[in-house]
Parts: sequence; structure tokens; C-alpha cells
Amino acid sequence: MESKNSQEAEQWLETMDATDVTVLDVRQPGEYKNGHLPGAKLIPLTELEKRIGELDPEKPTLVY
Repeated sequence: MESKNSQEAEQWLETMDATDVTVLDVRQPGEYKNGHLPGAKLIPLTELEKRIGELDPEKPTLVY
């Protein structure tokens, strides 16, 4: 696992094809509705353990 600040994450995403990475938003639905990164998948942190199978283990995942 690698940690990135928001600027590093943005730069990293710019180098990736959108189909080659999962952007995972772990905030609450209301926060997601108010704004999220394009293409982000919403799985609230409280649900992540039971929904982890929805993520592709072959792709890198950016979590915010």
C-alpha cells in the first residue's frame, strides 16, 4: 500500500487509463452526492468489509 497526498493522487490518476484503476470513495452517501471524483465508486467505510468483493483485485485502487 502506498500513501499519496491529494496533489500526488491527482497527478497519478492523470497518468492512468480510467479503466485501469478503481477510485473508491469511502465517505457517506450524502458527501458523495455533494461531490466526488469522476468515476468514483461509493462504498461507505462502514460497508467496506462486507462489500470488498465488489473491487477488482487486479486493479490498483485509490481510496479517499
